[in-house]
Amino acid sequence: MPAATSAIILKVALPVPLFRLFDYYPPDSVTADELQPGQRIQVNFGHRQLLGIIVAISDEASIARDKIRPALTLLDREPVLSASILKLLHWAASYYCHPLGEVLYHALPVALRQGKPAHFPTQTLWQLTELGGSTRPSSLTGSRQQQLLEELQRVPQGLSQEALRTLEYSSQTLNSLQKRGLIHSFSREQRPLAPHGNLLNEVHLSLNAQQQNALDTLLQRDQGFSVTLLEGVTGSGKTEVYLQLIEHHLLQKQQVLVLVPEIGLTPQTLRRFKHRFNVNVVILHSGMNDNERLHAWLEAREGIAQILIGTRSALMVPLPRLGLIVIDEEHDASFKQHEGFRYHARDLAIVRAKQADIPVLLGSATPSLESLHNVERGSYYHLRMLQRAGNAEAPRLHCLDIRNRPLTQGFSAPLLESIRRHIEQGQQVMVFLNRRGFAPTLHCADCGWLAECASCDARMTLHKQSRRLVCHHCEHQAAIPLHCPSCGSAALEPIGQGTERSEDALSDIFPDVPVIRIDRDSVRGKQRMETLLDPVHKGHPCILLGTQMLAKGHHFPDVTLVAIIDADQGLFSADFRGMERMAQLLVQVAGRAGRAQKPGEVILQTEHADHPMLATLCEQGYDAFAREELRSRQHVGLPPWQPMALLRADHRRPAIALEWLSSIRQALQDYILQQHWGHEIQLAGPLPASMEKRHDRYRALLHLYGSQRRELHHLLQWLCAFIELNPPPGDLRWSVDVDPADTF
Repeated sequence: MPAATSAIILKVALPVPLFRLFDYYPPDSVTADELQPGQRIQVNFGHRQLLGIIVAISDEASIARDKIRPALTLLDREPVLSASILKLLHWAASYYCHPLGEVLYHALPVALRQGKPAHFPTQTLWQLTELGGSTRPSSLTGSRQQQLLEELQRVPQGLSQEALRTLEYSSQTLNSLQKRGLIHSFSREQRPLAPHGNLLNEVHLSLNAQQQNALDTLLQRDQGFSVTLLEGVTGSGKTEVYLQLIEHHLLQKQQVLVLVPEIGLTPQTLRRFKHRFNVNVVILHSGMNDNERLHAWLEAREGIAQILIGTRSALMVPLPRLGLIVIDEEHDASFKQHEGFRYHARDLAIVRAKQADIPVLLGSATPSLESLHNVERGSYYHLRMLQRAGNAEAPRLHCLDIRNRPLTQGFSAPLLESIRRHIEQGQQVMVFLNRRGFAPTLHCADCGWLAECASCDARMTLHKQSRRLVCHHCEHQAAIPLHCPSCGSAALEPIGQGTERSEDALSDIFPDVPVIRIDRDSVRGKQRMETLLDPVHKGHPCILLGTQMLAKGHHFPDVTLVAIIDADQGLFSADFRGMERMAQLLVQVAGRAGRAQKPGEVILQTEHADHPMLATLCEQGYDAFAREELRSRQHVGLPPWQPMALLRADHRRPAIALEWLSSIRQALQDYILQQHWGHEIQLAGPLPASMEKRHDRYRALLHLYGSQRRELHHLLQWLCAFIELNPPPGDLRWSVDVDPADTF
């Protein structure tokens, strides 16, 4: 036991799936004054060494003191997680029922999880001493020594080791001047410098009446915590409102966090922000390497980055002068983490804003039903912008019933005629199909065999260009067979439509028109999307074909027709959110048409033109659709009308997960009876997941509903403690998903 700090117990959170902290003594060489919550510390844990976070410093131990070991190494002088971030992550771990150690670990860049220093890289510089500044170069003997002394006298702030190496000065020359006391070396961090000059690189755009009203209202509500939902139709100029609101906060020397749902949106958002502001604008997303992410994280923590743009993990970056959070496309499901720590960045951002007493702005053309419900309850303020910027006309939406119509490679004759007409007028057309690959599966015409994944309850997608069958759930790949594996027949044919097949069909039908395909397969590699979209931005007549990668964030002023060739995918989803997501996607895609002075047209090919919800969406718009969907959810007691959680389990053997969840349900029912919560909590299941087998594991679900969130969370906390005391069978994995984004 360390003598100097024998009374001190460190409460350490470790990245292990256990809902508790661990006691350690401080390292032998560390004094009490050096310890703070939020620092990283290296410890022995069983037979491993782990990196943990100090959560608290106490004089009370939770186990016998003779069993407590000293930690190995304190890695930081200052906390890597500030007090405000620790408070936020404590709340998140409790709310989302996830071990605190894993939550804190998740909040750190990978480089910091690996124990690397939490500071900018250092560089060595050489500078004149006082004697060197007064020495005449001609008094030196060697010509290179004279040249180096002259060089440093011209640059009194010093030259880096790299610069001197580029100028071909040898270490012998440096050592000679150093021995004579003429120069000396020193180290400093390579910190980015703040730009000088005006705040703005370009003047902001003039606002129309609705934009100006939105900005004025936001500025009036800018003191303290508030949540504002800015609902603006596509093309209404929401981003310009963001920019002018952000300008107001930058003038107050505050930092701004801007969350976007996907990596694909960050480069264009970054360009627009850098064109507008003469400040340090930093991005953070999973497509960056570990050093890039660490550098961005450090710029934000040190207050150097004045605007941080990122995907959901950017929410947990320390920002000491945070004054505003903007969440663009707040409805997007990408803000929900679907594995491990299953938090929702939008909801957690609102908690962070409340704790920091700052405003948060949610923006969307198709707000989530949760946000609209919060507007109805009075929790959020609602602003609407229904006018497109520049007085552009809203596109005309038309449902094209394709029942009993012959199709050419998935395209009806009226749709092809519309495409032809727009192209002949020198305009651009977007064709939307949210299914990549050539065809959803491969089929034997003789025996009915289908290409299915051996690891999942899913069919293999045919990718013609790579000549592979690919499972889009586990990424398993196989060669395309020449003969049917079941009957040996050569009568194998693709079934259904994917983007590759649509590309071939459109190229055959319109041989003189460029067809540009945008999906995950075509845009692999940096700058690939920009290269593909270059002719589109230049205004050349073309057909733009793609998946939901095209649905949001892009500005295509010459696209006058959007064709949606399969509008029915979400109408009969197993997930209760499927209808909402379908409507949001269709509206977002439709919004790409007619964004400049040219009127737009949207055609939805459907076999269910008389579906009431599709008719409401097309004829009355998203607002009417959302109100109707909210009423439907209220009728059956689904979120957002009452809180919900899922207990998920999976195992390599069939039925094990179901059996375990059945035993958990019985324990939950017993506890509910003890608490007299018979009407407050409902359980449903357990049931197999809609895709039961995935990645060679069999999945099952237990649904939990609560009329009050307090009782439901009390039950979930009890459940986690119960499972930790009664571990599941070996190899069974389980997780709690609070406010799940999908339920299948």
